[in-house]
Amino acid sequence: MTQSLAVTVLGHDRPGIIAEVTGALAALGGNLEDSSMTLLRGHFAWTLVVATDAGAPAVREALRHIEAEGLVVSVLPVPEAADTGAPGSAWLLSVHGADRPGIVSGLTGVVAEAGGNITDLTTRLGTGLYVVVAEVTLPAGADVAALADRLAAVADELGVRASLAPADSDVL
Repeated sequence: MTQSLAVTVLGHDRPGIIAEVTGALAALGGNLEDSSMTLLRGHFAWTLVVATDAGAPAVREALRHIEAEGLVVSVLPVPEAADTGAPGSAWLLSVHGADRPGIVSGLTGVVAEAGGNITDLTTRLGTGLYVVVAEVTLPAGADVAALADRLAAVADELGVRASLAPADSDVL
């Protein structure tokens, strides 16, 4: 029976990690459904969802050699997602300013209060500049103008600038 498994791989980056993991999954008949990978200060961080007839123990065993190389691997079943109703509208929240604690929690809290869901989040600390880019899904009927005003007020309190703009549709 095909099931979805969440696989995470974390550790010091080196060439070939993605090829090794996907090769092991393909050998088990696994199909990569969703994935997000990034480097965080020289460390590899990858989360993926794979559909496979192999169970979590078989996938974990197939990736054991990766762990022997110093990477941390986890494999967990992904329960079927509940129908969340109307998909809502897609928005992009951008934040720029001097780094300080509380920026992400403060602004994402405002989005949550409006019923919004963060679907992707990237943060970067550069030389004197902290940048946040978040993809946000807002429920149908959300008061976007009120949310933008509230985000601007909280951003001002945090000493950063925030903007909320409609997201472009994915085009493949």
